[in-house]
Amino acid sequence: MLAPRFPEVRLWVYEADLAERMRLSRQNDLFLPGFSIPGNVLILNDLHAAIQGAEVVLSVTPSQATRAVYNRLLAALDPGMLFVSATKGLERGTLLRISEVIREVVTPRFPPRVAVLSGPTFAREVAALEPTLLVVSSQDRALNQAIQRAFSGPTFRVYRNDDPVGVELAAALKNIIAIGAGVCQGLGLGSNTTAALIARGLAEITRLAVAAGGQPATLAGLAGLGDLVLTATGHLSRNRQVGFELGRGRTLADITASMHMVAEGIETTYAALELAGRHAVDLPISAQIAAILRGQRRPSEAIRELMERSLKEE
Repeated sequence: MLAPRFPEVRLWVYEADLAERMRLSRQNDLFLPGFSIPGNVLILNDLHAAIQGAEVVLSVTPSQATRAVYNRLLAALDPGMLFVSATKGLERGTLLRISEVIREVVTPRFPPRVAVLSGPTFAREVAALEPTLLVVSSQDRALNQAIQRAFSGPTFRVYRNDDPVGVELAAALKNIIAIGAGVCQGLGLGSNTTAALIARGLAEITRLAVAAGGQPATLAGLAGLGDLVLTATGHLSRNRQVGFELGRGRTLADITASMHMVAEGIETTYAALELAGRHAVDLPISAQIAAILRGQRRPSEAIRELMERSLKEE
């Protein structure tokens, strides 16, 4: 999608054997089969070579790998680079948002300009050039405008947003609710239950995001409601698939062993509950998802406990 907008795009591939196959076939047979990679995309396994002289550094690393990757990158970075994080998760232990992780690593060298990119985006549909809308967010207006202009095109519409806290927390926390939606579907429950879970899940996400400094309007937009609906209902959602298999009775260890892509919601569930504790925010759905993930509660029991909570106003 970005290839027509830049003279050259460099793609760093972690797996050396996959990078070699991609160079030969011009396809990513492991993560995105069936799509040709444009000729002006250089496929590299050398991280420093990929980053050298870049104008924009777009990182989509798994959340728990971001710190290590940026530490490896540090010597190749320069103050003129614009950084964009599209990772949807929180760092375990520190509970930092991913843009905060990038700042923490890079700041000893220079203060980086970091924006976050988020919204309802399945990779296969972006690659198929289906119309996609999302947001770029930072409190640096000029940075937002630069990324908006550089990334927007006929099938990719980027809106500006000045609430990176809300955007990043919405992006991370919706994965937890998507696991819950999958659990409901794995149990054979219908659309009523899934719709209710999405609505109450959005209320739960909003409480925590606002307590952490986010804006309520962000949670009602593309990065909040839009991404939540996509991830909780779309058949391409890895987090929903994890929940679906849990609902069918498989163990988490068995499910993750059969996946070659990361479901960010698993680690994010535990981090979100820690963050909620810091802000004294109640996350009843997330707490039940955590109990299911840890094998402490059967999915049917978790649903029953949510239904039998004390009655209250919406």
